[in-house]
Formats: sequence, C-alpha cells, structure tokens
Amino acid sequence: MTNQEILAAAMRQSAIDLGCEPHDFTRTEPVIVTAGIPQNARKYLKQPYAAYFVSYGSNIVASVSPELYGTVQDYLAKFPLVHTFEPPHIHVLHATLAPLGYGICTTSEYWLPDVNAVRQLECEYDLRVLTQKDFAGLYRPEWSNALCEKRAELDVLGVGAYDGNKLVGLAGCSADCESMWQIGVDVLPDYRRKGIASAVTSRLTAEILKRGKVPFYCCAWCNLASARNAVKSGFRPAWTEMDVRSMEKIAAMNAV
Repeated sequence: MTNQEILAAAMRQSAIDLGCEPHDFTRTEPVIVTAGIPQNARKYLKQPYAAYFVSYGSNIVASVSPELYGTVQDYLAKFPLVHTFEPPHIHVLHATLAPLGYGICTTSEYWLPDVNAVRQLECEYDLRVLTQKDFAGLYRPEWSNALCEKRAELDVLGVGAYDGNKLVGLAGCSADCESMWQIGVDVLPDYRRKGIASAVTSRLTAEILKRGKVPFYCCAWCNLASARNAVKSGFRPAWTEMDVRSMEKIAAMNAV
C-alpha cells in the first residue's frame, strides 16, 4: 500500500462520514453539506451531527444540521482556513452557537502512516501480537486508550509488551470502519520513557498493514507525548476535525 493509496482511503472514509465526495477535501473553498446519519461511518463518531468540520489542509468541509447551516456558513466565510480551528476565532463561533444551545466540543488531529518511515522499533521487553480472545480481563482503566469495553466487539488486534508475564504496555486497534483501524496506546507509569509506546505502536502498524487495512492514530493537539509517539512510529499529520454538540452533552462530558 502506497502513501497515496492510504490518503485516498482516508478521504473516501471521511466523505462517507460527512456525506460529501472525496474530491471535496481537495478544493480551495469551503464545502458545506447538510448532515444526515450516514451509513458505514466510523463507529466512534457521535451522530447525528450538529456540526462536524474536517480539513485535509486545502479547505474545510462541514457537515451541518439545517438549524446551524447559516451560522456555519457565515463563520467559514469570515475566517480563512488557517484560522478556522484556532482560538480566538473559534470563540466567535462558540459565542454564536451558545444562544442556540450548542458549543464547540472536541478538536482532534489525525495521523496516517508514512510507509517510507514505518519500521519495527525495539524495546527491552517481549512483544506479543494479541487478538480478541486475548483481551478478556484487560478491560481495566490502565488500558482504556488501547481498548474500549463499551465497544469491545470492535477491538480486533493488539500488541503487548511484557516484563516476564506482566503486561506493561499495550497498543490496540478498533475496527472503526471497514477499511481503517484506529490505534490507541497505554504504558504503565513505571515503564514509560523506555521506548515501549513506539515499539508496540510500530509493530501494530505493520500488523494492520499486513492485513490490508489502513492504520490511523488520533490525539488532541495538547497531547505532546502522544504526538511524539506518532512521529517516532512513522505517522504524519493527515487531517483535523472539530465538532459541535449541544450544551447539555458538553456539560455531561465535563461532569465526568
């Protein structure tokens, strides 16, 4: 699989997620579509969307509920691409949405592998490839990034680092959609800064590619440790997302 094929697969999936066309992400002007509930969208997306923004670097594509269409249209017309997801400009959008009962919720950066940079990295611990049957008993807080108990059926593959028989690091992937599997990583606190995260991530990336799927990686912009792991493991920034949700949903997330 080439880098061009990997990027094309990601754009095809994003087009399914938003209800647009893949070539919409290569335009230079904003594209706005009316949100629906798309079939075959990534499982972890919160639907239906109030507003959901995606950029691969050329423009912004937004899938927007009819209620917020005009608000988003005005915002994208006012601020150019480079500033769309940035404070202080997003505060303008948030302030406009608030009287309507909505607000900006999450902003995320997504990464795709560079096949010229992906290689197996080593650590001092034993690496083992794990499948679904091996995840029983691992749905615990320390592995909550690598595995998700609420969607355990999507956890399809993993790579664990073992100190003897003790699991000390875990990269897991969820079959978030048909063609793309998302990677999450956890390392026990006493074992960090020993190259474990990049070792399990790079091995899992290779295992996913061998199975004909596209691995992808997500982290918040402020999560520098995760971003460094992505770079070290051969991933490069590919697209960004921002979503809008009701104030009630945002309050519920902050109450946890």
